[in-house]
Amino acid sequence: MHILTAAISIFIFVALTFAQSGRKIQPTPTPVPQRSEAPAYSESTPKPKRPVWLPPSQRLNQKPAPTVNKPIADTTADGEDGEVKVETNLVTIPVSVFDRNGLYIPSLKQDDFKIFEDGKEQEIAYFGTSKKPFTVILLIDTSPSTEYKIDEIRRAATGFVDELKAQDNVMVIEFDGNVHVLTEITNDRQRIYKAIGRADFGSGTSLYDAVDFSLKKRLSKIEGRKAIVLFTDGVDTTSGRASYDSTLGLAEESDSLIFPIYYNTYFDNRPGIFSPFPGVMTRDPRGTRAEDYALGRRYLEELADYTGGRVFRPEATPGGLTAAFEGIADELRRQYQIGYIPSDDGKPGQRKLIKVRVDRPNLVIRARDSYIVGTNGSVSTPAK
Repeated sequence: MHILTAAISIFIFVALTFAQSGRKIQPTPTPVPQRSEAPAYSESTPKPKRPVWLPPSQRLNQKPAPTVNKPIADTTADGEDGEVKVETNLVTIPVSVFDRNGLYIPSLKQDDFKIFEDGKEQEIAYFGTSKKPFTVILLIDTSPSTEYKIDEIRRAATGFVDELKAQDNVMVIEFDGNVHVLTEITNDRQRIYKAIGRADFGSGTSLYDAVDFSLKKRLSKIEGRKAIVLFTDGVDTTSGRASYDSTLGLAEESDSLIFPIYYNTYFDNRPGIFSPFPGVMTRDPRGTRAEDYALGRRYLEELADYTGGRVFRPEATPGGLTAAFEGIADELRRQYQIGYIPSDDGKPGQRKLIKVRVDRPNLVIRARDSYIVGTNGSVSTPAK
C-alpha cells in the first residue's frame, strides 16, 4: 500500500514538473494575402503573332518556316505583296479608347498617352484628334450561301451609309466566284444606294480574293482614314489568287481597319446532309461543313484583331446593327492618331512591336500592335 502511494506521488510530481517547465507551442500565424493594387493605367493588348506568310516568289530554297516574331524577308520595290510603304521614319497609328461598357472616350490629350516600341518608351512627335472624312469599302458577299440573307445585307449596307457624313466616301464591291466593283469611290449617296441595290448573288465564294483586291488594288492608293465593312459568313470556296494566310498577312501590314458583319448561314446551307434514299447520307459539299464555318468565323475574328477592328453579329449586337454602324462611323471619325520617330530604326523586314498606354485605369484600348520596317529603313505603317 505504501509502495502504491509512493508511485502515485512520484507520477504526479513528474507530471507537474514537466507542465511547469514545458513551453507552450504557439500556432504559426497564417499570412494575410496582400491585395495587389490595380494599375493606374490601361494598355493595349498585344495579339498573338502568326507565323509570317511569304509570297511564293520568296519561298525558293527556303529554310524551315520562320517562327513567330522572326524578321520576315524583304519585299520587292514595287510592294507587289501588298505591303504599304511609307518613305518616312514617322510611325503613325490610329488608336481607339473605350470604357468597359464599350462607350468611346473622347477628349483625351497627348499627355494622357504613352507609346512603347519593343518595350522602350518613345517620344510622341505627332498627336491628332480632328474629325476628318474617311473612306469605306462596303464589301458584300453575294455567294450562294448568303442567298437567304441578301435582302438583310442590302438593308444593313444601306443603313451604314445613312450613318455617314456628306464628305465621307464609299466604294461598293460585291463578290461571289469573282470580284465586281459596283461603284468606285464616291460621296454621291444616290450612286451608292443604287450600287448596293445591284448586289445580287452568284456562284462561288472568293472571299480571300475580294479582301486581297480591296486592300491591295484600292485602299493602298488612298490616303487618310480608311476601312472595310465586310458583310459575309466568312466561308471561302473559290479563291485562286489569295489565301487565308496571305490576306491576313496583308491586312496586318496595311493601314486599313476591317469591321466584319458576320452572318451565320450554316443552317441555311445544309443540302448535303440527308439523302432522299432511306439510310443513305451524302457527303457535305465544300463550304457547308461545320469545320468550314468554324474556319470562317476564326478568319473574320483575325481580320478584325490584326487591323484594330471589331466583329459584329447582327443577332447579338446590343441596339442592333444601327447602333453598331453608328459606333463604327463615330470611331473612324474620332480616332486618336499618334505618331513617333523610332529611337531604333531597325532592319528592313523586321517586325516592331507596339504598345499604347493611357494614364487612366479600366479602359479598353484598340490599336495596331506592330509594323514592318521597309526597305531603306522606311516603315510599313499608316500615314497620318
